[in-house]
Amino acid sequence: MQNLKLIDTHTHFDVPAFDIDRELQAKLAFDNGVKHLILIGFLAKYFGQMVTCQTQIHGFIQAHKPSPIAHLAFGLHPFYITEHDENDLLLLEQFIKQYQSVAMGEIGLDTFSDEMKLPQNYAKQQDFFIKQLSIATQYKLPALLHIRKAHADTLQILKQQKFQHGGIAHSFSGGIQEAKAFVNLGFKIGITGQITNPNAKKLRTTVLELVKTVGVDSLVIETDCPDFTPICCHQSHGRRNTPANLRFVLEALSSLLDIDKQKLAEKLWQNSIHVLPNLAKMNI
Repeated sequence: MQNLKLIDTHTHFDVPAFDIDRELQAKLAFDNGVKHLILIGFLAKYFGQMVTCQTQIHGFIQAHKPSPIAHLAFGLHPFYITEHDENDLLLLEQFIKQYQSVAMGEIGLDTFSDEMKLPQNYAKQQDFFIKQLSIATQYKLPALLHIRKAHADTLQILKQQKFQHGGIAHSFSGGIQEAKAFVNLGFKIGITGQITNPNAKKLRTTVLELVKTVGVDSLVIETDCPDFTPICCHQSHGRRNTPANLRFVLEALSSLLDIDKQKLAEKLWQNSIHVLPNLAKMNI
């Protein structure tokens, strides 16, 4: 796997699930081609944890231990909207000012649960989404979008706010028309380990149609670890996904699209850098 170069565009590698073996998992990721990974925010109280994790990973590299380079993206996750308050938006901006961020995320809209469908909760989600898009615009950051059962409203807000910095529609679950609409707004479609599931027919059909009509330029890959473990890893990993498993996302996508794995990896690398221009500034 040494010849592969991959970017895991969406991880929660900072969470306590990795505290016991982060160094080992970083090595396994690097050995499986993952050269960069993005640490994604979801609650303000954990922003410091993300910075600590990045520092720890930087320490591995300084000690000449194989590890991907970790990057930061702070954001307030819509599914935790009842835990956010206005002070969290101030804290979000403080962290963006203090630490180099490659994007803002994960932000967006989520009506998956009955609680999130409550009018007051959904209105607050929309308010925080708009405010975070404003901050992202101010700092010229792409947006990493979390969207569940709210694609139309998300697209509407992006258009209303005239958001110009693109980003990634993370762990995409919409249909082909929605996928094309996000691509037309400058977003890439984030593909997780769900693509390894033969029963994920809607996702696989959407990806095939998107590549057929728009091209491979529209895709990036991610693990969203510790979630969305590829099917092939369920028994061996006890359902905890890891950055090293990104190669299984690549392999499944390569098989689905009938594109050489190495060529696809190179294209996905370019796509990731294109949509996250702060990575390009780091000369990766």
